[in-house]
Amino acid sequence: MKDYQLNYAADRPSLYDKKTREGRAFRMIKTLADFYGVIKLKDLKVLDIGSSTGIIDNVLSYKFKQVTGTDIDEQAIKFASKNFNHKNLRFKVEDAMNLSFPANSFDVVICAQVYEHVPDPKKLFSEIYRVLKPDGVCYLAALNKLWPIEPHYNLPFLAWLPKKIANLYIQITGKASSYYETPKSYWQLRNLTRKFTLIDYTPKILRNPNKFGYNDTLPNNLMARSITWIFSPLSRILAPTFFWILIK
Repeated sequence: MKDYQLNYAADRPSLYDKKTREGRAFRMIKTLADFYGVIKLKDLKVLDIGSSTGIIDNVLSYKFKQVTGTDIDEQAIKFASKNFNHKNLRFKVEDAMNLSFPANSFDVVICAQVYEHVPDPKKLFSEIYRVLKPDGVCYLAALNKLWPIEPHYNLPFLAWLPKKIANLYIQITGKASSYYETPKSYWQLRNLTRKFTLIDYTPKILRNPNKFGYNDTLPNNLMARSITWIFSPLSRILAPTFFWILIK
């Protein structure tokens, strides 16, 4: 099994970018509000796996009953605990593949851009399933392996390559010493999450980005929007990120 990516936030200023991280939080809220209804959110207990610096969870705490942010990155959790203090918000250092929480503890688990960073994503999703209450949901934002530009290193086709070749590619370009992340395709992710019932929000978001808060992240001209609408049924292949609601 691979080692963990420790101190992940230390070299990534984007994880401390308040505007960007808060934008992600608002988009999560809009998606979950569409699924549950706005009023229902205030009754839900949330676990965020991979909460990092806590900026997202700070926003979530204004909408949900209780929010617990977890990460294996101790320095990021220290930053979060120091900077965000609400009665219904807490942060803990946790191993996503071996969570300390009892079974059936949370209504919602957030797993956003995390699965490719853990040593064993199968264990990750097993733990998510375990800690969710019956009929609880996982909000999953997941990188698509088939998207041609690998977003962590901005290298074309990196995720398509066998690991040995990908490692050589990333070394030659000077981006890193090895390619740690392991993105999955739609079908590989679906196999990992087969215990859950899937509601795929990706085509819904592509067709109506304003509703879900993506108006600043998707093309805004009429032609681009028309193309997005036409190809949204093909989002299993074309989407850079999948947005799923997984129901236990």
